[in-house]
Amino acid sequence: MASDETAIHLLPWENMDARRVTTVVRDNKLHLAPWEPLRSPEYFTRRAQARLLDQSEEDRAADRAYTFAIVTVCTDAIVGRIALTGVQRGPFQSCNLGYWVSETSCGRGYATQAVRLAQQVAFGDLQLHRVAAAVVPTNGASVRVLEKSGFRFEGFARRYLSLAGSWADHLLFAKTVEEKS
Repeated sequence: MASDETAIHLLPWENMDARRVTTVVRDNKLHLAPWEPLRSPEYFTRRAQARLLDQSEEDRAADRAYTFAIVTVCTDAIVGRIALTGVQRGPFQSCNLGYWVSETSCGRGYATQAVRLAQQVAFGDLQLHRVAAAVVPTNGASVRVLEKSGFRFEGFARRYLSLAGSWADHLLFAKTVEEKS
């Protein structure tokens, strides 16, 4: 269990202030670069982040994606982002999970807490059946987060996503509502 100093909660991304979001995104530009698609310089502007906040609100209203800021309880600092994307209804009832934690916040358990909270949203409020996640094999910290959160390894996907300008292999993980703890 997290202490008061390391406790976090999730807040809807679209409710965040564009200035705060831009700061955390800019501050982590180099830290996140290996794990994200190539970003244009425009991406790191307040105008672009404000558009992305608006897009997040549209996605939530359309039941396509649910993005959250990972925020510390103690200081109200944004320490990362987590998203349930690609929501599919009907026979699938599934989504994809993606997350990041700021460089200065790594190793404090924030990602693990955030994944567990996001699962509660997925399996509870959203009534999804399955949550999937993909991780670059060299990202051992993220693999550990998923394993600690009860995700099972499902396979290896070659050239799965374009990250940092090239197609990257990924490890595939998933969890279903029957496996929730």
